[in-house]
Amino acid sequence: MLGIKQVHHIAIIASDYERSKTFYCDILGFTLQQEIYRQERDSWKGDLALNGQYLIELFSFPTPPARVSHPEACGLRHLAFSVDDIDRACEFLREKGVTCEPVRIDSLTGKRFTFFNDPDNLPLELYQA
Repeated sequence: MLGIKQVHHIAIIASDYERSKTFYCDILGFTLQQEIYRQERDSWKGDLALNGQYLIELFSFPTPPARVSHPEACGLRHLAFSVDDIDRACEFLREKGVTCEPVRIDSLTGKRFTFFNDPDNLPLELYQA
């Protein structure tokens, strides 16, 4: 048996490290736990936590290729965050200049959800728990 307990972290490569760090920390509410510049790679790595739990490795690399398509390319389709009040969360994002899609209902669970994008158009989801 492999023994996986949980997801340890998610790695995201940003085209503009400072812009994405600001988005994830100042808008989404992550905290920067540690930040390292790796000169040999000309790359920043930030460890971001949500509610005290390490969750995202935020990287920068020189001239990363753009995402192939949105959002149906192979690989990570989207990253979802649970919220208690999706309307309040969407309003907060709008106030910060982030556009959310119209809120929809999950036909399987009856729960409300919406999508928005990070600065590099990575699709992110809010899912009302």
